[in-house]
Amino acid sequence: MKISYTGKVADIPAKQRAKLEARLQKLSTRLERRGEKEAHIVLTKERFLHKVEITMNAWDHALVGIATDADLSVAAHQAFDKLEKQILKLGAKWRDTKRVRDKEADGAKATESFQPLTAIAKKAANNWSGEKKKPAAKRIFRVNHSDGAHKPMTPEEAMLEIEASQDYLVYRDAKTDRVTVLMRRPDGNFDLIES
Repeated sequence: MKISYTGKVADIPAKQRAKLEARLQKLSTRLERRGEKEAHIVLTKERFLHKVEITMNAWDHALVGIATDADLSVAAHQAFDKLEKQILKLGAKWRDTKRVRDKEADGAKATESFQPLTAIAKKAANNWSGEKKKPAAKRIFRVNHSDGAHKPMTPEEAMLEIEASQDYLVYRDAKTDRVTVLMRRPDGNFDLIES
């Protein structure tokens, strides 16, 4: 770590300066791992107050810890404490934020994951045997609801059915003979969508 001083460095005793530089090294290990880190320490004295300003860059942000005290070492430690709080806060913010992913890559993965099981099995067999065959065309699977297996329901019957199993239910309305969707809302109530 490169440390540059501005002001009278002779005011800091050698032991105290070594402690401060060791603490600064420790802070730099919490930062991003790329490249050599730099810190700039500005020491000023106005009458009886010592002012210490420590500046570092991390994750494209300037982090600054400023403290004043009658004792130079106390001011330096307070400035390090402020700088450490900023580093922890920025690190948590960097870690916890959600990042935007490539939507085209996600779309390609989604279409691959919804292939029918037979197509996946064929693809695995082709890869295992080492043969290269041209990929099969995408297929559409039609579901026939008019086979008589599903009886028409009333909205009350659909609510009883949905309570037991899932968040939405598609059924044929008994009165209108139309396809209807009953969906559970996050607040526990239901939405009824009629076609």
